[in-house]
Amino acid sequence: MVALEKKPLHQVVIVGGGFGGLYTAKTLGNANVDVTLIDKRNFHLFQPLLYQVATGTLSPADISAPLRSVFSKSKNTKVLLGEVSVIDPKAQQVILGDQIVPYDTLIVATGANHSYFGKDSWKETAPGLKTVEDAIEMRRRIFSAFEAAEQETDPEKRRAFLTFVIVGGGPTGVELAGAIAELAYKTLKEDFRNINTSEAKILLLQGGDRILPHIAPELSKVAAESLQKLGVIIHTLTRVTNIENDIVTFKQNDELTDIAAKTILWAAGVQGSALGKVLAERTDVECDFSGRVIVEPDLTIKGYKNIFVIGDLANFSHQNGKPLPGVAPVAKQQGEYVGGLIQLRLHGHTLPQFHYTDVGSLAMIGQNLAVVDLGFIKLTGFLAWVFWLIIHIYFLIEFDTKLVVVFQWAWNYITRNRRSRLITGKEAFLEVTPVNNSSPSPTTEQKQPIKL
Repeated sequence: MVALEKKPLHQVVIVGGGFGGLYTAKTLGNANVDVTLIDKRNFHLFQPLLYQVATGTLSPADISAPLRSVFSKSKNTKVLLGEVSVIDPKAQQVILGDQIVPYDTLIVATGANHSYFGKDSWKETAPGLKTVEDAIEMRRRIFSAFEAAEQETDPEKRRAFLTFVIVGGGPTGVELAGAIAELAYKTLKEDFRNINTSEAKILLLQGGDRILPHIAPELSKVAAESLQKLGVIIHTLTRVTNIENDIVTFKQNDELTDIAAKTILWAAGVQGSALGKVLAERTDVECDFSGRVIVEPDLTIKGYKNIFVIGDLANFSHQNGKPLPGVAPVAKQQGEYVGGLIQLRLHGHTLPQFHYTDVGSLAMIGQNLAVVDLGFIKLTGFLAWVFWLIIHIYFLIEFDTKLVVVFQWAWNYITRNRRSRLITGKEAFLEVTPVNNSSPSPTTEQKQPIKL
């Protein structure tokens, strides 16, 4: 009797553990394939809530899920920690470090990074918000600014410490501006003795003619009015021309304005991750001006039916002639589509081209304040805020994470406090002139430089 040789399973390699990669792997969780998920981090990060880490509402662990834990029950899925540096489409393999991983089907879902529109020197002064480290750095700068202002006696320098500039009026910029305004005008109001945090100035700079341009104009107007009631100063049709020496220069109506600010936060533009360029060099696929890979209607790349690009790295323009937005629902639906298509292909079938079902847009303005655009219905105020909470809880990956976040939000709502106001990392402050609290002024030798 001759033993039949067992045919090896189809090898699916997914690069990136964000929403796109995660939902591709989850869709393939019970399929008759071997799945290898590669990410340079050992956790999935819920990026839409990063701004709450940056402003002290949540901690990083509240919005993260260990990838091995997520796939512990998916016996066909293997997780590798590492960063892919080379993709070889002819040999059908990816390389991370000194390890070679072969594939039959490759999914690249490595997302996007910040774009400073050619002004990369601004990065150190104006951090963006894409990673846990970004959020922790923002948190350090925000709370360090208040601490430095508390010790500063020079009125001009104090104003600079209490001035916060957010560049970009999309959801991230709007949510950051609202959260910082609530910190300054409510949460921290009784915490300091030498400063009045209500004197803080929060500026939101937007290049277009309105904030939240992706939602209905009437909701954008409501969002702007709500932010202004919180104390945020909004400048539209405004272009930042320079960031240097804690000075933001912006142009509005052909007029240049300089603002002294110690805390400058970037929320204005993204570009595809480095693997987009790697793919372009290896396959001759085209990328758009933002470095996103132009994909076919089925999310493959031209000339390679076994390579998919999804999520923020993909430029999918086959639905209405415009690229789909870089939001979690797009990546989630693309991941589920690719996972389903792979399984059908193994049985000789296929699917129609990918079609994104727009589930709506939403943004948090502040406590009890949000805007929600579902197309068929538009919500504002408290109802929109509750809807925003429910949707974000739904998208969190693990059950225990959902419970922790619900508890944190409930506690913050009751106490109006933010428990995660930790200053960590680098030395905290710039040099300040110490406040004289009825004690002799220290000599120059006694003064300790404070750095930001």
